[in-house]
Amino acid sequence: MASVPAVLNSEWTKIRTVSSTTWTLICAFLVTVAMGAALSALLNSQFDDLSSAERATFDPTYVSFSGMVLGQLAMVVFGVLVVGTEYSSGMIRTSLSAVPQRGSFLFSKIAVAGVLALLVGLATSFVTFFLGQALLGDRGTDIGAENVLRAVVGGGIYMGLIAVFSMGVATMLRSSMLSLGILMPFFFLVSQILTAVPGAKSVARYFPDQAGSKIMQVVPDAMNSDPAPYGPWAGLGIMALWVIAALVGGYLVLKKRDA
Repeated sequence: MASVPAVLNSEWTKIRTVSSTTWTLICAFLVTVAMGAALSALLNSQFDDLSSAERATFDPTYVSFSGMVLGQLAMVVFGVLVVGTEYSSGMIRTSLSAVPQRGSFLFSKIAVAGVLALLVGLATSFVTFFLGQALLGDRGTDIGAENVLRAVVGGGIYMGLIAVFSMGVATMLRSSMLSLGILMPFFFLVSQILTAVPGAKSVARYFPDQAGSKIMQVVPDAMNSDPAPYGPWAGLGIMALWVIAALVGGYLVLKKRDA
């Protein structure tokens, strides 16, 4: 029976020695920061061209997180690769032979990768915020303003939860290609499109990305977005329920099916 510290150390070794996972996290950081900075500078220069409703609900904190749309996709790839590489390489058989307690194996992997994703997410969130505010100039805010620190920390938690959710889905599907084929269109296209469809947006607002992203808003209904029937923390709670469901599903599949 493998000890928990040994399993955790093994999972850490797997993640840090696979270049694809490392570069994916670097991409998540760079893409989020770069896009957030670019859109912050653009909105600052074109502020007067915004509609009166957008100016009234202008949220400098939320604007600086504009790059999160692409950054979360990199986190999806990271989460899928952490799990999917085990199956594509055949390493899953060796891993389960070394750690026959499948719950210990899965949740050790989730713990290590999840903490790493959270740390990268927090670093990304803080850098994105401070750079975005610098580019917004007089229209920016500061970390000490009401609810701003909550939004910045929440942005990091959001990125971490996206990665963990993806790990759960990849464990259920047991395939990197299939997982990416579902998650990438879902977060980048389906979720975004359905929020613009009158008959569907009442359901889409409960999707994990739509609900979780509310934690990054300081101004209610930021940038004249549709009002949600829940607050920032409730939205993050809805996202957490999605994550738990994905992890439970992944555990049940791993427990009942052969490697």
